[in-house]
This record gives sequence, structure tokens and C-alpha cells, in this order.
Amino acid sequence: MSNIKRRLFIAAAFSSVLATSMPACAQADDKPITIVVPYAGGGTNDNFARLLAEGMAKELGRHVIVENKGGANGIIGASYVARARPDGTTLLLGGTGPISLNIMLRPNLQYQFDSFESVAMLFDGPLTLTVPSSMGVNSLGELVAYAKKSDKPLLYGTMGPGSVTDLFGRVVSTAFGVPLTAVAYKNNTASLIDLMAGRGDLSYATPIALIEHQKAGDLKILALTTDKRDPSFPDIPTVTELGYPQLKSSYWTSLHAPKGTPPEVIAKISAAAVHTVKTEKFRKLLRDNGQTEKAGGPQVLDAQLQADRQYWGKVIRDNNIVIN
Repeated sequence: MSNIKRRLFIAAAFSSVLATSMPACAQADDKPITIVVPYAGGGTNDNFARLLAEGMAKELGRHVIVENKGGANGIIGASYVARARPDGTTLLLGGTGPISLNIMLRPNLQYQFDSFESVAMLFDGPLTLTVPSSMGVNSLGELVAYAKKSDKPLLYGTMGPGSVTDLFGRVVSTAFGVPLTAVAYKNNTASLIDLMAGRGDLSYATPIALIEHQKAGDLKILALTTDKRDPSFPDIPTVTELGYPQLKSSYWTSLHAPKGTPPEVIAKISAAAVHTVKTEKFRKLLRDNGQTEKAGGPQVLDAQLQADRQYWGKVIRDNNIVIN
């Protein structure tokens, strides 16, 4: 072998060894990032994810795509990301249901809190306490009085056992000292149809889903589950100002990466996500969907996860709720 060929051979061999020994994040820098949405395409979360991907792509200078992996209350998508290579190329659009509630409710789940690295907190949204106008109730005080005089528990709509709305109903029952009965629906529309027809008594749906029905005179939103009034709904009081701070609640959306994703990779992705959510274009989409910007890095998301363990965890434990 000539000296030139020998040098070329050594150089090629060295390059091969170097490539195989490089950290996964270094090899993944030019690969597309996939944001996994654990719900079917076409929904609100899908719209948020696609605008988020568009903004992050501009910030990072690389392709960011969205992939829908719906099913099993978000478990399929979350499980997929938990098993993915921890190099920053696969992220989960997580939230209250797919992460906190699933983990605390389901003992046989394939993933746990420590299966993920927190990347970014994105936004959250309030619930409401809403009744049909035909009930003739115009305040939380009147609702409590109505419930206590009723000869049967009030019915409230939920998105199924263990959902935010199901658990929040238990919080309301305790706070008001009245019995409430959950009724599960396949979707929010079916729940509202029954509510407006008088076949239901109470809803915790989001204000954006209800405001037009209130304007039409079919429903009455008694309160938002927030501390401060929402600028988008300035005439609706909050549970805190009405004397029920224990009813403060929300559902949130976030970004997670597989456990073991390098901190420096998370930092870059987190910064791009937070910047995108704070843009006016993204904030407008949030306002149009009744959501509030709450963008922050891993520490903000970690704090939310811990708060969920305390708030929802207590509800789950106190009511001995387990879903297999």
C-alpha cells in the first residue's frame, strides 16, 4: 500500500471511529425535529403544534414537523416519545391529561414522570362553572343554595373517568358540600346539548366553548377557575373573587423530551419554543381559543408537574380513583 493510500485509509478509519463515538446530540443537529401530538389530527392541539413547529423551525434553522399519534387518552403518543432516542429529535406535546393525570391514575402505565425531561411550559386555560339558563341561577352562592335544596345530586358533564372535568367535579362537590354526579360524554358538544336541554345541571367546559351559548341566552357562566379576570371575558367573575380560591384550576400544555436528552439540547429547543409562544401570532391563536400564554423553561414545567402532584394527586387519593 502506498503512503498516500495508507494515509487516506487511516483518515477514513479515524473519521469512522469519531462518528460512532460522537454524542447522539451532535449527530442529530441536522435532523428534523418531530413534535408528537397524542391526539388525532385536525383538533385544537394540532393547530397549536403546527404553529409551534413553524416558529421553532425559524428559530432553530432546521425542519420541525408534527406527527399525530392519537389514542388511549394520549397514552399511545406519550409512550412512543418515552421510548424514543434521547437526542432531541422527538418531542411530546404533553399536558395535564397525557402526563400528570395518566401517570397518577394508572398504576400499570408504560411511562412515569421520570420517563421524560421537561423542555418547556407553553400555555394553559381555565375551566368554568356553568349552568343552563333555565335553572334560574345567577351566582355561585345561588348554585350552592339550589344544590342543597335539590332532592337529588346535580349532574355534571365530563370527558370520561379520570378526566380533568371528572376530577374537578369532585373538587367542586367538596368545596360546596353538596353531592354531584358525573356523566361521561364522548365529546363536549354532546355534553352541552344535554345541558342546554335541561338534562344536565353543571358544566366545567372552557369559556371559549360556551361564550356564544351564553350570548344566545341558553347558558350562564357563573365563574372562571382563575385568580384574575380574563381580559377576553372581562364580565365573568373568578372563583377567587367569589370566595372559593380552592376551586382555582386549569389545564396546561407543554413540551417534553425522552429521559436522558442532553441539557444543552433541551436548552436550545426550550428557548425556541418559549420565543415562539410569546410571538403575537401565537398569542392571537391562544386568545382565539381561550388559552393563556404561560411560556417558560424546564423549571416552570417542573413546578407545574409538582403542583399537579399536590392538587390532582390529593383528589385522586381522597377519592381512591384507580384506572387499569
